[in-house]
Amino acid sequence: MRDYDEVTAFLGEWGPFQRLIFFLLSASIIPNGFNGMSVVFLAGTPEHRCRVPDTANLSSAWRNHSVPVRLQDGREVPQSCRRYRLATIVNFSALGLEPGRDVDLEQLEQEGCLDGWEFSQDIYQSTIVTEIWQKDHPLRNHGCADWLQLSADFFHQLGDVHRVICHRRHGPDLQLRGGLHTRFIPESPRWLISQRRFKEAEDIIQKAAKINNITAPVVVFDPVEQQEQLPLKQQKVFILDLFRTRSIATITIMSLLLWMLTSVGYFALSLNTPNLHGDPYLNCFFSALIEVPAYIAAWLLLRTLPRRYVIAGVLFFGGSVLLLIQLVPAGYNFLSIGLAMLGKFGITSAFAMLYVFTAELYPTLVRNMAVGVASMASRVGSIIAPYFVYLGAYNRVLPYILMGSLTVLIGIITLFFPESFGRTLPETLKQMQKVKGFRYGKKTKGSMEKEENPKVIITSF
Repeated sequence: MRDYDEVTAFLGEWGPFQRLIFFLLSASIIPNGFNGMSVVFLAGTPEHRCRVPDTANLSSAWRNHSVPVRLQDGREVPQSCRRYRLATIVNFSALGLEPGRDVDLEQLEQEGCLDGWEFSQDIYQSTIVTEIWQKDHPLRNHGCADWLQLSADFFHQLGDVHRVICHRRHGPDLQLRGGLHTRFIPESPRWLISQRRFKEAEDIIQKAAKINNITAPVVVFDPVEQQEQLPLKQQKVFILDLFRTRSIATITIMSLLLWMLTSVGYFALSLNTPNLHGDPYLNCFFSALIEVPAYIAAWLLLRTLPRRYVIAGVLFFGGSVLLLIQLVPAGYNFLSIGLAMLGKFGITSAFAMLYVFTAELYPTLVRNMAVGVASMASRVGSIIAPYFVYLGAYNRVLPYILMGSLTVLIGIITLFFPESFGRTLPETLKQMQKVKGFRYGKKTKGSMEKEENPKVIITSF
């Protein structure tokens, strides 16, 4: 009895139909880049300091010393959220006392930015931060301007979570902007067969054969033959099926961790580009540019090497170079930027491979659900990511230490996944492979022989 891969083998692996679907899917992702990374600039926080009202009766010396200073990258810069108590320095100015000479500035009482902020326009003319934290805005008195970018990043990523939930609940039409799924992209024939929708699956394969200029059999999917391979009663699946057995639950939990922590590294590095030394626009360009070779590398590695080893390898590489940033001297900013880009290269490659790897691990009935749940976990990681970036306000290298450590850790966990390279896609939960390094009872002689001589079929469609 033939399975799906044997029945559709006549289509070939990379014909015009497969290329059409690939390029339509690729084109549909382009708007995601604009939406996903726009918050880097829309919520950018320019350099700022507490505003001192023009009406305050201060000498030029006291006006220049009205804000405390702090060390940043080896230089003194004004504090962003504190100023010296205005009434006090106005009194000193009236008495003719000079700051630093007659008055010890370190002993002066400080207060918040009660009159708003002055924002530098050297890079940004206007952002969410500058618009909300103006003097007359109702939110101005609810904290410091520094944390607004963190809030904007958080809610932006939370919006992506809502989008993923809608997509998984209402179908793929909501995932891609512009309705490409609705007009051009067909449903998976393999999934249609699992739902006993043989006529729809037949029409899609016949159309694919026509586009590929291949003569297809009169009947591709024999309903009787396909019915024999399916259970007598159509099986309904729920999210709890991803935790049905100990082995499946272990794979699911590890997948959720893998997606979430990889997402933390990817989005934290992306959102942190304005904080790198130099022009934020140029840094963002390099951050996006490094993804091109990362995706090409992921594609080449997936074609030739075992999944878990290549994913673990690029995660080890990305995490290791991020850990090296703490060793870079303060003046070698170009080296820090280079290591950050190499770290993103490794994490981006791993992220791209997760979609293929996760889909290959789970059977047809729960494959879409499994990838959806994993994608939800990645969005949780993207929500956490801005908080990693914000840690850089306390220590420049702390975000890289945390990201690097977690990336190396998840690379180790990846080695415990079962291997899916060169194996037939599972059709049922019972056909799922088990986690490496765990024992689940004795293996029979038949099962051992089957594992030693597996039936290898590379999925071509």
